[in-house]
Amino acid sequence: MKTQLRLAALLSALVGCVSTPPTLGDPAPVLKDERQELVYQEVLERFSARDELYSGFDTVLFAAATLQTPAFREARVRREATFKALPRERVEEVLTRELAEAVKAHEFFLGVHVFNYRYDDFDRSSSIWNLVLVTPAGEVRPVSVERVGRADMELRAFYPYLGTFWVGYRVRFPTTFADGKAVIPSGTERVVLRMASALGKVEMRVHAH
Repeated sequence: MKTQLRLAALLSALVGCVSTPPTLGDPAPVLKDERQELVYQEVLERFSARDELYSGFDTVLFAAATLQTPAFREARVRREATFKALPRERVEEVLTRELAEAVKAHEFFLGVHVFNYRYDDFDRSSSIWNLVLVTPAGEVRPVSVERVGRADMELRAFYPYLGTFWVGYRVRFPTTFADGKAVIPSGTERVVLRMASALGKVEMRVHAH
């Protein structure tokens, strides 16, 4: 019972209670083992954050992001392995690749629900949005922004904060500045993914490790 209550509380915190677009269709997939599900949700909560942007009484966008730390990547890979009944060899292969990717870039999974489709342009060079990663060492712009596509049950299995009309992006930042200094210095507790434009600004603060 305690596990069920903790899981319900975590899901409510991640999905949101009031200020999110209505979720249509079936709920996001969950693991049959409640303890495994709770462990994943706790890792997801640690490395995720969300924010909203309004213009008066009108909603501009909802946003949520998850920093792809080694700990989160491992949790995500093992969750996928459980869902898909992947063999151990395949799991280790994917995990090795994921951990190698974590060394190359600081990557966020970004989910957005923009109420005016014209402003859903995060992956375009002419985007109205200025995306930056803010750390104790300074600010840095992404090296790439890749549109994953609209949320489906596959994406929602890993990022349950996504709604039906949300769109996913992969946002990658460099690990070092031009002078060679680390973008996220050792001992950093939290970092911020900031998105700003003439429409306003949202900031998502997550644990760095």
